[in-house]
Amino acid sequence: MRSRPPSVAFRRSRIAVRNVTAAVLIDAVMMGVIVTSQPVARADDAGVATRLVVQDSPLAGFRYHEAPTMFSAIRAGDALDLVREPANPHDGAAIRVEWRGHMLGYVPRSQNQTLAWALDRGERVRARVSRLLEHPNPRERVRFEVFIE
Repeated sequence: MRSRPPSVAFRRSRIAVRNVTAAVLIDAVMMGVIVTSQPVARADDAGVATRLVVQDSPLAGFRYHEAPTMFSAIRAGDALDLVREPANPHDGAAIRVEWRGHMLGYVPRSQNQTLAWALDRGERVRARVSRLLEHPNPRERVRFEVFIE
């Protein structure tokens, strides 16, 4: 029986990485990111790959962009695009979250520093919807996971 790799937990953020080097993993842990491992079956693999989820965040700015009108069409597991906005006048580390070309909102300011650093370094960062919930608080309606490939 295979044992599961250990998890390192810190705060509420998570990001996932496959084929990660020890140096990158240590950087992520030192920067205060939760690192967990999660087996992922892929059609092009003979076996199972490992994905380390490093960020799980609520969508910031839900009610100010296209998220309210797109909410009924979005599904858990849908791919999201993360777009850096270094010239954003409110936050130099801003990262826009898009679904099929529609701007849904942003990565929360309190959780975007490490992710902006990874994007600026040219890391292949991916995101997907992890949870959708009809909730009176707009910040609780959409959660997404971020992982690096």
